[in-house]
Amino acid sequence: MSYSELEETELIERAKTDKEAFGELYTRYVDRIYSYVYYRTGDVAEAEDLTAKIFFRAMNHIPRYTDRGLPFSAWLYRIARNLVANWHRDRSRRRIIALDDITHWKVGQESPEIETQLLQDRDALLKVVRRLPAERQELLILKFVDRLSNSEIGDIMERSEGAIKSLYHRTLLALREEYEKESQQEKEARLTLLDRFKKLTNRGSDGES
Repeated sequence: MSYSELEETELIERAKTDKEAFGELYTRYVDRIYSYVYYRTGDVAEAEDLTAKIFFRAMNHIPRYTDRGLPFSAWLYRIARNLVANWHRDRSRRRIIALDDITHWKVGQESPEIETQLLQDRDALLKVVRRLPAERQELLILKFVDRLSNSEIGDIMERSEGAIKSLYHRTLLALREEYEKESQQEKEARLTLLDRFKKLTNRGSDGES
């Protein structure tokens, strides 16, 4: 039986002493971890480097890995969270998401309001999302990019499912409120520019006459 056919539990046990078995775990999870890291950093090169470090650390620590009833993926995500947090702290950067890829969010019925906002005014929504605290940005990534459940997100963020559900609800309310403010401000700004343009046009017409 090849490693790709093994159940995850058996594969993890073999990976503790077999690098080829760990390589199969890498294959199964590298795309998900890279995507998470990329959306947390917004930089392809840094995401690739951090992803490599995450799996290198996982390989070094897997001999001491103990199944505590959580998905193996949650263990990998926690390693990723810590390394990304260190990356931001070392660079004194605000933790942001890769905004250029926000249109790839899989929202759908999960949050029709956000889907409508994406279609109506992506730029305004991007500005609002960037102003969110890092924890809420991360929640949106796990929810709309990785498509994880509240329970899975709780495992990764080390919070209860109820706490994640509450945070998600508050995040949606904050997004809606800030989005409406942003949209109104942009509308007023456009009207101001239009008014100035009309005044300049009128002055030009008066001069010609």
